[in-house]
Formats: sequence, C-alpha cells, structure tokens
Amino acid sequence: MSDKFNPFEDKVITALKTVFDPEIPINIYDLGLIYNLKINDETRDVYVLMTLTTPNCPVAEDMPGQVQEVLQAVEGVGKVTVELTFEPPWDKEMLSESALLELGLL
Repeated sequence: MSDKFNPFEDKVITALKTVFDPEIPINIYDLGLIYNLKINDETRDVYVLMTLTTPNCPVAEDMPGQVQEVLQAVEGVGKVTVELTFEPPWDKEMLSESALLELGLL
C-alpha cells in the first residue's frame, strides 16, 4: 500500500471493513487480519494475504471466499486472489487503534 491517498485502494479497504470476524465484533481490516494488500494499478487486480485469529477458527474455510466475494463486488476490480497464512500468527498487537478503542483496550 502506498502512503499517498488512492481512491480506488480506499474503496477496496472500505469493502474489507464490511467483513467481520464471527468471534470478535470487529472488521477484519481493523483486527489486523490483512497482512498484505496489493493492487495492480493497470488491471486493478487485487491480491490479499490474510490470516485468521486462530488456525482453528470456525470460519477458516469460508472467510477467504467471503473476502473474495466482497472485493469482487467493488466496481472496477479485476481478478481477486485471497491467500490465507498463519505466519506470523495473529495476536492482539495487530489490532488497529479504532479496534482497541472499540474493545475497551485503550
């Protein structure tokens, strides 16, 4: 992700924020489950490297497909690839400031 404002990237991130972890009522972006987001400027193909709060998460099989579906619905998006990893393992240090506030941890 770049430091400068990119309206298309913002639309992609907004879409990611509509997907929620079933166990923690926070969206996957603010939970820190998105490890890498790459958008090809020419084709608008989107690559997401993500994790789950635990490898035993009950939605482990469904979440990547849900993310792909949400991103594919963003106007102008090309091909969407979602890859799931558990390295490094997720921990609460990955929560965004807004997620920490929402959970009462700040």
